[in-house]
Amino acid sequence: MAGYLGKRLMISVVTLLFILLILFLLLQFMPGSPFNDEKLSVEQVAVLKQKYGLDKPVIVQFFRYLGNMVRGDLGVSYSLSPNTPITDLLKNRFPVTIKMGFASMMAGTLFGLILGFLTAFFGNRILTFIYNLLTLLGIAVPSYLFAMGFSYVLGYKLKLFPLLYDFRAAGITQVMPVAAMSLGVMAVIARFAKAEASEVMKSDYVQFAKCQGLNNSTIILKYILKNSLMPVITVMAGLLVGLLTGSLVIEEMFSVPGVGSLLTNAISANDYSVVIALSFIYSLLYVVVMLILDLLYCLIDPRVRLGGKPE
Repeated sequence: MAGYLGKRLMISVVTLLFILLILFLLLQFMPGSPFNDEKLSVEQVAVLKQKYGLDKPVIVQFFRYLGNMVRGDLGVSYSLSPNTPITDLLKNRFPVTIKMGFASMMAGTLFGLILGFLTAFFGNRILTFIYNLLTLLGIAVPSYLFAMGFSYVLGYKLKLFPLLYDFRAAGITQVMPVAAMSLGVMAVIARFAKAEASEVMKSDYVQFAKCQGLNNSTIILKYILKNSLMPVITVMAGLLVGLLTGSLVIEEMFSVPGVGSLLTNAISANDYSVVIALSFIYSLLYVVVMLILDLLYCLIDPRVRLGGKPE
């Protein structure tokens, strides 16, 4: 397992370096500048570029930026919040987005697995109808429409939850955003769980276990669940990264001070350093999640090896 994960780690590092280079080049050659203020003269813009090292050749800027990032220095904001370290901008925003993303993922995964497996194992007419209805709505309806519905019914009409985010009561103010984002996750997980469990139940080894006289609970726990989880874990990785990066629309609707609003503001202001830093963090999150996924593969199925021979 150590050799397998070591190779995956090397690939991940090279991937991150390549992503950082592409991001840096794309933003360098995009039209516009962080200093688009009409009040600034040409001489003042030149002074600002010299101050931040933007007058240097692109390759010099890249390696300087790479060296700073290795040391944990993400740079400073050019125009959004001049001279403010990006780490300070993220200090309060990033935990909010991460907590909401994990909460949405956990809720959606839990209810999705329960719904999918129950429908596969004990699918009667009522349960199948509920499964079809919830998965259809979860996949077809965008999360922001659920958010609008929750805001109107639960927030405005029934006044069960605050309409806007409040740091003083962060838990209760996250209920509606988390619920809105988790419904799509629940639908996708439920579909994969049901499809995989139904397929595994038809397999030869499950039929053989039944012929041996094993009870249903043993067959479900020992054979069906374990072999149904790997494809579900695969789809969870992409969903988790999407949630951890935050839903821009959901954050705007509930005035959540997360990284989503920071990214949109940075793009509008052409604040290259903030855009690169956030984009790289998103890529880093994806790579880390995929590494964890590889580790889970090894734990669930020891036969999984990258370039290895079957044992």
